[in-house]
This record gives sequence, C-alpha cells and structure tokens, in this order.
Amino acid sequence: MMDTMQVLDKDHFLTQFDRLETELSGNGQAWVRDLRKRAFARFEELGFPTSRTEDYRFTNVSGIAKHAFQTVADGNAVLAADDLRQAEIAFDSGIRKVFVNGHFAERLSRNEPLPRAVVCSNLADALQGDSAQAHLAEHADFENQPFVALNTAYFQDGGFIVIPPGTALEKPIYLVFVTGRDARTIASQPRNLIVVGKGSRLQLVEIYLGLEDHRYFTNAVTEIVAGEGSVIDHYKLQRESLSAYHIAATRVSLERGSNFKTHYLSLGGGLVRNEVRIRFDAEGSEATVNGLYLAGGTQHIDNFTVIDHAQPRCASHELYKGILDGKAHGVFNGKIFVRQDAQKTDAKQTNKVLLLSEDATINTKPQLEIFADDVKCTHGATVGQLDAEALFYLRSRGIGLGEARGLLTFAFANDIISRIEIGPLRAQMEQYLMTRHMKMMNDE
Repeated sequence: MMDTMQVLDKDHFLTQFDRLETELSGNGQAWVRDLRKRAFARFEELGFPTSRTEDYRFTNVSGIAKHAFQTVADGNAVLAADDLRQAEIAFDSGIRKVFVNGHFAERLSRNEPLPRAVVCSNLADALQGDSAQAHLAEHADFENQPFVALNTAYFQDGGFIVIPPGTALEKPIYLVFVTGRDARTIASQPRNLIVVGKGSRLQLVEIYLGLEDHRYFTNAVTEIVAGEGSVIDHYKLQRESLSAYHIAATRVSLERGSNFKTHYLSLGGGLVRNEVRIRFDAEGSEATVNGLYLAGGTQHIDNFTVIDHAQPRCASHELYKGILDGKAHGVFNGKIFVRQDAQKTDAKQTNKVLLLSEDATINTKPQLEIFADDVKCTHGATVGQLDAEALFYLRSRGIGLGEARGLLTFAFANDIISRIEIGPLRAQMEQYLMTRHMKMMNDE
C-alpha cells in the first residue's frame, strides 16, 4: 500500500512540475533549471519517508501524500495589512519582507536604510542574476532529504540576505511567511538564503503563520552561512493553522570563530517537523540551539537536530523544552556527532518535557556519536508532570490549583522565552504564555 502511495505521490508532483517548470522563479537561468531538475529527479527516487525511514520512525507524513496540494505560480491572495495586525505579530523596527502563499508581497513589506553593500531582497529577484549561485543548495543537501529535494525543485521565493564583512545591523530583519485566504489547497515552498560575512552581525526572525484554520502544506528550507568571526542571532516562530502541515529544514555552516544562536518557538500546526542541522566547518566556533514547543489537542510536533562537530575546539549548547496537553504527541530526536579530528569539543544537549495530561506522549532520543577522545560531551532527557511538591507548596499559600498549574507551566517555558534578546518578540511570547496561564486557571 505504501509503495503504491509513493507512486501516486510522484505522479502528482511530476504533473505539477511539468506544468510549472517554465513559470518557477529563475527559469531563465540555466543553472537554476539544472538545479531544479536534479532535485526533482532525486525526489522521484526517494519518495516520501515512511515508517521504515529511521529519522521518521515516530512521524507519519502520509497525510501530506493523501492531499492534492497545489503549488501556485502566482501570489494573488486576498491579504491586507490589517490581517497582519490582527495576527498579533510583534514587529520591532526594522526591515520586513512578507511572503503570501510562497510569493513576495511588496505592499505588505517594509524597507529601511541599510549600510552600504548590504543586500536584503527576495530570492526570486536574486535569481535573475547569479548572486545566489555560489551558496544556493550548497548547504542544504537534497541527496538524502526528500523534503529538501522537493523544496529545491519547487521553491518560488523567500529571503535573500547578504551581509558584507565588517557590517553590524542595528535592527532585526523579519521574514514573514503567511498562508492567506485561498480556495485552493495550497503548498508553499519558501526558500531562504542568508550569507553573513567576516566579523558581521545579524538578528534574523522567521515567522510562519496561517490566518485561517484550514489545511495547507508549508515546506520551508533556510540556508545560513556564518563567515569567520560573525555573530548571528536567529529566531523562528511557527504559528501555523492547527490543520496545517509544516515541514522545515534549517542548515547552518559555521566558519572560524563564528557564533550562532537559534531559538525555535513552535505554537501551531497540526503536523510539524522542524529540522536543524549545524556543521562546524572551522575551529573555534560556537552554537546555541534552543527550542520551545507547546502542543495540545491532537497536534504532532517533531523536533530533529543534528550538530556536526567536524572541526576541533568548537562548542555547542542545546536545550529543548516541550509542554504537551490533550492527546498531543511530541518527538525529540537530537544527535551530536563528534568526528575523529574534532578534539577539544565541548557539547551539551538537554531535552525536558512536561506532560499536562495522561493522554499526551513524547518520544525522546538524545544521541551522542563520538570518535574523538579529548572531548566534553553530555546529553540527557527528562519527562514528567508538574512537580507535586511545588503544587502543594503553592496551594498551601492560598493559590488555587489552576493558578498553581499555570504558574509552574509559565516558569518551565519562560526559561527559554527569557533568552530572547528582541524585546517585542519576547514580550509577545510572555503574553502568550500568560494567556495560557489564565486559560488553565479558568479550566480548573
């Protein structure tokens, strides 16, 4: 049955690819056409992952295969500036690039003056020349990743940012991806390429959201190149429809002495899989990987991380926290890979999960693969319910059960939220947690 399903999948996407090939962005460039064809050929060979695929053992993506999601070649969606305001997205001052159904929406975007030689545009425009050729698809490998291959074949647009050496941006850049109102069952394939030069600094925020609770498919890929001595502070906020599928891959390459931080905040989506793969390509770099995922109802949230210590004297710090309620299902599969020559590696990985109901479940699989002998590596996972003694202590002080549960849940999550350095985004997340806290009180 699954083999037949995969054949149908490939036929469906093959028909779309043949129809859309001449309309996809960059089709005027021979290297782009060749890249798309190679990626699609690889997707044909791989098909969708099944339960036999080790990395997807706990995540069933067959629901994506069952629906005839349409990749659209136009950005004609009914969306106004008020829609973004009603979505309560916290924007700081800074550049905002908005994409609707996978296409750049200039009228919803915002530009501000930038230092000389900084490029902040949309990828479709960049593909009219060759400025993206050196890095596009060089870091996000599609040979063994079917969803990356699918994105590489079908991507339409996304953010294209190049920060020249020695440049520090004072304000964050926001990349906002919205699935707007559309009668079609949309599949969007956002593609972002971020290149930060030697000694430069960047704050980047990716936001994915749906304005209505309907079914659609977002398949996003972000490639980030951190030059020597650069500092990148990256955030991703996922607030998709509870009926949506969200598959995403972030690939990061770190050069000598670079410092990369990423904070992933997952609040929506029916089925979500977020991959983060970081590779140390030179000595003396550091990566911080934080994540917070909140799920209820029948949501399924899969977090998959790989930190590849390919060079010596690098450090990585990873902390993922999950709060699961209702019948939600969470997955954490995190791997730290230390290669033979990566001596003096310092790597820490922690996954903590809070289960608020008896029906919520988590599959957690922290992993260390170490082939060097002079390293400091730790990993661990904890799964539990709210601390009974802490609840008793709060209730003995006159605090009701609902408020006590809410306070402890807020404290658990705020450990991640407090690390957000962009004020409006941190305040928005604190408010979201407080709203959950109030709801928990009312439910009790």
